Amino acid sequence: MTLMSREIRDHLGRPVVVADRPQRIVSLCPSLTETLFALGLGGRIVGRTGYCVHPADAVAKVPVVGGTKLLSVDAIAALAPDLIIAAKEENDRAQIESVMERHTVFVIDVNDFDEALRAVRDLGEVTGAREAAAALVKRINLAFEDLLPLHPPMSAAYLIWGEPYMAAGRDTFIDAMLARCGLRSVCAAMKERYPELSAEQITALAPQVLLLSTEPFPFTAAHVKEWRRRIPESEILLVDGEMFAWYGARMIEAGPYLAALARRLSLSSRGDADSSR
Repeated sequence: MTLMSREIRDHLGRPVVVADRPQRIVSLCPSLTETLFALGLGGRIVGRTGYCVHPADAVAKVPVVGGTKLLSVDAIAALAPDLIIAAKEENDRAQIESVMERHTVFVIDVNDFDEALRAVRDLGEVTGAREAAAALVKRINLAFEDLLPLHPPMSAAYLIWGEPYMAAGRDTFIDAMLARCGLRSVCAAMKERYPELSAEQITALAPQVLLLSTEPFPFTAAHVKEWRRRIPESEILLVDGEMFAWYGARMIEAGPYLAALARRLSLSSRGDADSSR
């Protein structure tokens, strides 16, 4: 029997020829792996990275092909995939280009909310799970209906790494999520998408809100305490990094999470205003 195939352009604009319903999928990005499972494709996922940890019980049964930045090309080849899902930001370009020489690779690139929804639709298109993708997009939109951005906006810095400190800057999905909360990044004017900053630079930027992410660097309550000593006038919070950085299915949980964060910051800012009267 001859399998039907189609040509679809990925997010790099590359024409990719894929089977109508790929049966052996390798996913190289944690948030996309979770999304593929949410689309009901668990039975067709044959490979993932060691950082693909959701849904926990299901991914535990899927072979690991390395990390997002350090893949095993041989391990991927051994799985004989008919479709590989990669992410421009998560995966190493040279490695992905090497994999492309032997396999069908569809690259996703997400920097804002609308692109995240596009990614879900495109995953549905490239895997033949269009109806499931449309339903997931609807659920994501509903999840964000109660998110009311802060008014007026508050300045913020979002740290993704410690020592050296790195922050989420312009043209990143994290920055887009901050903006939906009504948080204005103090790194927005910087050239780098993920600028490296010293503690002194962060202090000088004087963000009203400093968010310390639980991943990829595992900031803890001890770091919160340390930063409260450095910039006591700022609101310092430990936040779930997956809620800001994982696009796709995780956004169903992210909507209510971010809405609660925005409400907390709104109440906190009003309290400060009241106390200053």
